[in-house]
Amino acid sequence: METVKLLTLNLWGEQPPLTRRMELVGDAIQALAPDVVTLQEVRVIPGALPNMAETLAARFGLHVAWAPATPWGGGDEGLAILSSLPIAHRASRELPHATPMERRIVLGAAITTPSGELGVFTTHLNYRLADGGKREDQVAAVDAFIADWAAERSSPLPRLLAGDLNATPDSDEVRFLRGKHSHGGRRTYWQDAWERLHPDERGHTWSSANPFTERLHWLDRDRRIDYVLVSPLQRDHRGEVLDCRIVLDRPDRDGVFASDHFGVLAEIRIAPTT
Repeated sequence: METVKLLTLNLWGEQPPLTRRMELVGDAIQALAPDVVTLQEVRVIPGALPNMAETLAARFGLHVAWAPATPWGGGDEGLAILSSLPIAHRASRELPHATPMERRIVLGAAITTPSGELGVFTTHLNYRLADGGKREDQVAAVDAFIADWAAERSSPLPRLLAGDLNATPDSDEVRFLRGKHSHGGRRTYWQDAWERLHPDERGHTWSSANPFTERLHWLDRDRRIDYVLVSPLQRDHRGEVLDCRIVLDRPDRDGVFASDHFGVLAEIRIAPTT
């Protein structure tokens, strides 16, 4: 296995029309054939809504790692990682500024590939426009969690971080992840898959073209806030971004979008070139 295709999407919970939206997400998974899917706003309500990630995983025979983040509607909202390959280990960590009604986490899964163990991580940060300082603390905690993971589970493969950061590329929180900004004396570096291949394109994932964003009309729209990030490129081309596309950005014939977010699909080289 030389490359991995990763799809990330904020599922928008159980918002209607849920059945049709889940069909569209499933159709995209079938058509795009990602090896890994990272999901945010995955909800489960006992007796009312089965775990959305487990429902998708069952449809396609995928392995699933799930972790609850915050209470929602009599159940939980959380994060999930789906994989066509076995998941050997999973772990999560609470991020700074958690409250009883808004708790954010990072979730990691160790995926067993023919090339070795692949660390995949997903997160969903605070969403308010004035929460930039909180998101800075959160991305530093995400990066520290992944660094601890890498130290404990040594692997030559790249690490992949994907999710809804609720922040634009020029924000300090994303600039921190890109190695352009320090936070608390900490520095790091991640590749932005979209920027690697489309440096002059905006790549909006929270878009006024999607009428579902009207529900949160007070938030600035036409922003790129969903990302696939890759650990640094290596000399042997491991970590090379081969493709990155915005997906699930078109409605069906009735005008229904899969979510209020668009998805991001990236293909990354995980094995060295010969």
